[in-house]
Amino acid sequence: MIVIVGGGHAAGQAAAGLRQGGYGGKVLVVCDEPHIPYQRPPLSKQYLAGEQGLDRVYLRPDSFYEGRDIELVSGTRAAGIDRKAKVLALEDGSTVAYEKLLLATGARVRKLDIPGGTLPGVHYLRDIADADDIKADMLPGRRATIVGGGYIGLEVASVAVQAGLSVTVLEMEDRILKRVASPEMSDFYQALHTDAGVDIRTGASAERFAGTGRVEQVVCADGTRVPSDLVVVGIGIVPNVELAESAGLACENGIRVDERCTTSDPDIYAAGDCTNHPNPILERRLRLESVPNAMEQSRIAAANMAGGDSVYASMPWFWSDQYDLKLQMVGFSTDGDSHVVRGDPAERRFVMFHFSGDVLAAADAVNSPREFLACRQLVGRPADPGQLADPGTDLRQLAR
Repeated sequence: MIVIVGGGHAAGQAAAGLRQGGYGGKVLVVCDEPHIPYQRPPLSKQYLAGEQGLDRVYLRPDSFYEGRDIELVSGTRAAGIDRKAKVLALEDGSTVAYEKLLLATGARVRKLDIPGGTLPGVHYLRDIADADDIKADMLPGRRATIVGGGYIGLEVASVAVQAGLSVTVLEMEDRILKRVASPEMSDFYQALHTDAGVDIRTGASAERFAGTGRVEQVVCADGTRVPSDLVVVGIGIVPNVELAESAGLACENGIRVDERCTTSDPDIYAAGDCTNHPNPILERRLRLESVPNAMEQSRIAAANMAGGDSVYASMPWFWSDQYDLKLQMVGFSTDGDSHVVRGDPAERRFVMFHFSGDVLAAADAVNSPREFLACRQLVGRPADPGQLADPGTDLRQLAR
């Protein structure tokens, strides 16, 4: 039997991949949430905005798992692994024997350890329950403060301001998206949110939350007080490695796996946000917080748990939806030392190409899905900046 621990993209895709690949043995998915495997990206976008229901958030309907003899055990936490006996212990006291085990344990939110952090109205966003709580608080006319100017924080800000709330974003760095985007893209998104009415304050650090019975203010390190009816903290995530660590598996900023998604135990695999894996294209190890990585790793893990020999080697890519803009990114702009732009940012449709020497290191595409498909083929290859910047150049032809 193959046992999968997790309830997100990686777990759901691995279970489906096993059946699609012809695996005929028993498949069991264990998840601590009371849901079937679901997507997390809509939680800060369409689901939070009320544009999608749970049926659209779930990866697949119940009938999919029932029809393929995939057993789901929801609302039960995995408590420990006996590697010698090849047994997974569950929190309810039961145990499950496995032939192969996949850890798709994902990550949890990084908490802000400051006074007032437990006041009602202070939220984090990672699961369906979190999104439901934020939606219930996100009423028109209220004042929302977002702590953290990364993609999650900005996505929530865009939903909130469009829902009629007064929104302030507090970012402790000197620019939003500093960890993940170039200065030019940070400037573009700051202008986008400012134009929509969001008050973005950089160099602003939350020191405490104040209120009587409920959050009423965010007090910053410089003494500034930001009136707040609700707060959403988005300051990153922490990989869930405790189950792996307690079993003696190698962990280092995630569960260490090889290119076949195998951990330090040949019968235990891992996939998704919880993993630290080698990327042969970039020639370094990575821990990625992305759906494409979770999906691809889980396919590789499923194939190998069923007896195959597949290797994971993909250029990382990501996306973010804010307002009516879709940002699609491939590679890491921080790997570049120069850039050129194709299109006009003022028209909110453009591609920014980042070069490391003469090699295209990364591309950020705003509302340019066709160009992005070509970018995924071009990144990692030598390219002519002038050609890429020229709107008359057929990127698809270059990609061939």
